[in-house]
Amino acid sequence: MTTAIDFAAAPATDLALVPGTVVLDEVIGERGPWSGVVAAGDVLTIVDLYGNQAVDTLFYGAGDHAKRYSAQATIAAQGNIFLTTGTVIRDQEGDPLMTIVADEVGNHDTVGGACSQESNTLRYGHHTRHQHACVENFLIEGSRHGLGKADLVGNVNFFMNVPVDPDGSLGIVDGLSAPGKRLALRAEVDTLVLISNCPQINNPCNGFDPTAVRVIVTRPGV
Repeated sequence: MTTAIDFAAAPATDLALVPGTVVLDEVIGERGPWSGVVAAGDVLTIVDLYGNQAVDTLFYGAGDHAKRYSAQATIAAQGNIFLTTGTVIRDQEGDPLMTIVADEVGNHDTVGGACSQESNTLRYGHHTRHQHACVENFLIEGSRHGLGKADLVGNVNFFMNVPVDPDGSLGIVDGLSAPGKRLALRAEVDTLVLISNCPQINNPCNGFDPTAVRVIVTRPGV
């Protein structure tokens, strides 16, 4: 765990994938929610501190929450269900919200969705009903911005490995990430980013042990 502790304590300027003035640097605790507005031109770096940690993420126009991430528009525009460097995160009109400008993992999920108390019960049994889940994180954090359940859409699962078999079936398996792996997203417009640092303990998306991640926002050229 020494390496991971070093990543958690390292200077933000050393971890940011796109250099610039650091305007935000926060650790999102295991199982926790987070939100922040990334101004147009700024770059958000997400650091998987301990490895194999899914980071469920939603995107909204900061000034107009009716503009929101669309998996359909994003996938259709790039012709690929997986996200990596060069992917443009698009809203329901196909307009850019953010662009992945650097990625040390190379494969991020768009189809696995967010865990919820209801889906936990369905998939893993009624004894999991009490467990905190990503939908609850999104609702808690979204409420700070006037967002409710009707505003939730399909989300991105950064660092989560969801292979698709030839027959179309999906699997949630051990992640491709490792301690300190990063990706960076440049905001094309002022963008509200909602994160659930996934609390799931019933499948391998977090290695059955949710851990903290770090978010760093830099302003290039300043």
